Amino acid sequence: MGTRWSRSESTLLLLPEGQRRGGDKDPDNDSLDGHDRREDIAEFPYVEFTGKDSITCPTCQGTGRIPSDQVNELVALIPYNDQRLQPQRTKLYVGLSVVLCLLVSSFVAFFLFPRPVVVVDGGIRTVTVRFDDVNLNVLMNMTSTLNISNPNFFSVLVQSVSCQVLYMKTVIGTQQLNNVTTILPLSESQVNYTVSVEIGSSAPYVYAFCTMPSIKVHNIVILMQTSVKTSYMVRTSQNSLEAFRYIDCGSNTTYHQTL
Repeated sequence: MGTRWSRSESTLLLLPEGQRRGGDKDPDNDSLDGHDRREDIAEFPYVEFTGKDSITCPTCQGTGRIPSDQVNELVALIPYNDQRLQPQRTKLYVGLSVVLCLLVSSFVAFFLFPRPVVVVDGGIRTVTVRFDDVNLNVLMNMTSTLNISNPNFFSVLVQSVSCQVLYMKTVIGTQQLNNVTTILPLSESQVNYTVSVEIGSSAPYVYAFCTMPSIKVHNIVILMQTSVKTSYMVRTSQNSLEAFRYIDCGSNTTYHQTL
């Protein structure tokens, strides 16, 4: 089969004679259809001729293809002026990404940043008084109120409420509550707790004062120390309150408060 030289840029390829320029056909090959031609071309070996301005591909090994076992070893070089190395609007995309990250960080910090729980002493609501005439003791049950506010965007658990009552620097009653309540986000809850108080052995004169019929109001001063422990977002905080209270130890009392 005859051959001819065809030059494309700087590479010369050896082509079958039936593929001449201008569509000329060899009379001997007129009987071949397109399918037979493609088979002949496929079976024709690849031959690379190097011109004066070109070099032989060292990795093709004369086949025109890169060996499959060298696909991960070879590096393709792209010209410096290739448009693929100059992506459009790079600064715009980078700027938008930075702004988006800042916005997301700000929202996360605003909604998830822990804020301190606010605890306000609501005072004493009721006092129930009993007298132990045998031991000359004054027994009282005092119910107090705490107003707890949650300014966070997540729930807060009130783990414990502890209270200690002192009279003349002497502890006369204590109370401890655990797992009190859960406060919903941006809401407020009211917690009531009762402390049992006994006055007598350390101050026997209090019994005489509280049972004296000639006195209409039997006020005494007590000191209440309250501690509230809360937890939220793997964080634990504690609020401590301290207040002096006047109570009437002579009779049952209910204090009306405006909520």
